[in-house]
Amino acid sequence: MNRGSDDKRDGPRVPLVLRVQFPDQARMTEVTENLSKGGIFVQTDRAFTPGEEVGLALSFPGLLNPVQVVGTVAWVRPASAEAPGGVGIRVVRDQDRQRLGEILSSAGQTRASDQTTPPAEGYRVLIVEDNPHIVEMYSYVLKKLASGELAGKVPLEVHFSPDGHHALQQLQEKRGRFSLVMTDLYMPVMDGFALIERIRAEESLKSIPVVAISAGGPEARERAMQLGVDIYLRKPVRFQEVLETVKQLLHIP
Repeated sequence: MNRGSDDKRDGPRVPLVLRVQFPDQARMTEVTENLSKGGIFVQTDRAFTPGEEVGLALSFPGLLNPVQVVGTVAWVRPASAEAPGGVGIRVVRDQDRQRLGEILSSAGQTRASDQTTPPAEGYRVLIVEDNPHIVEMYSYVLKKLASGELAGKVPLEVHFSPDGHHALQQLQEKRGRFSLVMTDLYMPVMDGFALIERIRAEESLKSIPVVAISAGGPEARERAMQLGVDIYLRKPVRFQEVLETVKQLLHIP
């Protein structure tokens, strides 16, 4: 169904990517698309019914420990070529609205004053993707961030690899010099699953944040999370999701 006129949230919607877990499916990890004090939009292919009560836990690696809230399904967005499916959840309980307000306030404060100092050599992001059109989009987002067009100028280099094998070579040759890996899961030579497994197994690489971006279904998402990705984003991924995820994992204001 389309979003109804009664889906009004208190305060502005903030594009914030957080992990989402539903208590009855604790092994499945979704992500938020945006938050406000009165509601949450969660990307998911799970079926929901408008009016259904939903409990969920919000978290983010290194930024937010799990926060439990309860809401009601307000509307459902079917998956399309432009965006993955999802569900809008209205939050009405005072204690839950307060928790969402605290998350939004904390995120703003982190960006304003608690960000880490960039490495002396700047940030280095490795994009592992065999589709040149997708590489172009990711590159566009990151170069906008580096140029200062979206916020303050960020010392950021973007590197590329067409598959997991070449990506692992780059990571091993420049140990400790990459700040973030963004990888597809289905690629030739060495796929993203094998790459993630190798990264998490090597002492010098295992602390690098990894974002998996894939069109794979729930099984792919679950496997990637079990292997140790920090955030899993669904294709087609949006400009703002890539930007916000990179900023949050690198603590960029």
